[in-house]
Amino acid sequence: MCKNATAVTLIDDALVRVTRFDFGVGHQTGWHRHEYNYVITAITDCHMCLENQDGTTTHVTVLSGSAYRREAGVEHNVINEGKKSMSFVEVELK
Repeated sequence: MCKNATAVTLIDDALVRVTRFDFGVGHQTGWHRHEYNYVITAITDCHMCLENQDGTTTHVTVLSGSAYRREAGVEHNVINEGKKSMSFVEVELK
């Protein structure tokens, strides 16, 4: 049985929702769909496996201090496939 990452909401107002995610090795977000455009900023190096809605997987490394953005509508499960814990902050633009 896979364990879920810990998600802590830091801000949730009319403009943005900011959430910190902390993953142990092998931990995952669980399947979810993004309602808003969003930006991820890595706190640690993040070695992620993204399980996509169409059944494919994408392997991504986001280095500490770097960021990427995606559009609303993305549906996936994010898994820490690295050998250490990983953390990132997600900013959703309402």
